[in-house]
Amino acid sequence: MANCTFRSAVQGDEELILSFIRALAEYEHMADQVVATPEILREWLFEKKKAEVIFAVHGGKEVGFALFFHNFSTFLGRAGIYLEDLFVLPEERGHGYGKALLKHLAHIAVERGCGRLEWSCLDWNTPSIDFYTKRMQAVPMDEWTVYRLTGETLEEAAQEEA
Repeated sequence: MANCTFRSAVQGDEELILSFIRALAEYEHMADQVVATPEILREWLFEKKKAEVIFAVHGGKEVGFALFFHNFSTFLGRAGIYLEDLFVLPEERGHGYGKALLKHLAHIAVERGCGRLEWSCLDWNTPSIDFYTKRMQAVPMDEWTVYRLTGETLEEAAQEEA
C-alpha cells in the first residue's frame, strides 16, 4: 500500500484542483474540453457543495486527486458515491496512490452508509480497466450505456414542452 495521507480540498485549493483536472484532460486527449476556472470550482465545490475532492499526499506534496459526489440508488434506497475523476501524477504512478485513493473512497462510502461506489472509464484506457478489474475486483457494467445532454442540446431539451 502507498505510504501516503489524504486530505480534503478546502477553499483556496481551486488552482491545484484545476491543475489536476487539466493534467487528466491532457492524458485523456480532451484538453480542449476543459472550461472550468478557479471561480467555477469555488462556486460548485465550496459554495454550493455539489462535489468533494480528496488529495493523496506524499512527502508534503499532492500526488493524486479524486473528485466525487453522492448519487442515489432507488433500488437500494440509499446514496452511493460516484467517482467523477481519479488521477495520479505521471511521475508518481506505480507507488499505489491510485489504489490508496480508491480504498479511501470505499472507506468513506462505508462510513457514510452508502451502498455503492461507481465510476466510468474510457473504453481505450486499458491500463485503468485492467487495474479496476484485476487489482480492485470492480465489475464492469456492460449492460448499461451512459447517455448525455450537454451544451446546446441540453438548452434545447430544457426549452421544449413535455
